[in-house]
Amino acid sequence: MKAKKSCQQRKRVARLKKREQAIKEYFRSMDRSFFMDKFKNMAFLDEAVPIGHEQTISQPSLVLEMTLALELEPDSKVLEIGTGSGFQTALLAEFGNHVYTVERIEALHTCAKERLDELGFENISFKLADGSSGWEEHAPYDRIMVTAAASTIPEELVAQLASGGKMILPVGSSWSQELRLIEKDRDGKIHSTVLNLVRFVPLKGKYE
Repeated sequence: MKAKKSCQQRKRVARLKKREQAIKEYFRSMDRSFFMDKFKNMAFLDEAVPIGHEQTISQPSLVLEMTLALELEPDSKVLEIGTGSGFQTALLAEFGNHVYTVERIEALHTCAKERLDELGFENISFKLADGSSGWEEHAPYDRIMVTAAASTIPEELVAQLASGGKMILPVGSSWSQELRLIEKDRDGKIHSTVLNLVRFVPLKGKYE
């Protein structure tokens, strides 16, 4: 039994490495400036850049780190809180099965939808709303990506995470945040791992 399990583990590791390489290659091919209306000359910089409405497009290396940490599978149903520019959404949609993305700022919601429609994505559902409570209608989700910092881990998002699912979110105050990987095991128990120290705009709403 142990040998069989070890073989399965090796296959899983090999599959994840192959998928990680595919994500990295696709990521390098993305034109970040396409997702920016202003400061396009800063698109090549590995830093957060303002996109208006007191929001930013995250630094590329962090977007890639967060995406890889989710360990997306081809059949993953993904919830994204904070569509923003649509840059992260495109990456999730390319490697997940379907993305449900929520944005509270109408101008960003509209622009991101137009961009992603232009790129030909047909596996994205958009919602203009306060995303702090998730999108319960389509729960549970295999993966959840939160692109704004909550003061604490949102109970509603944990409830909408499927058993065996993973969630990435920044947690903390406006000056001190931890990027966390939240995992829900098959028994529904929650495990939290700190991946990095980060600084995101605050998640507006109940968990601000």
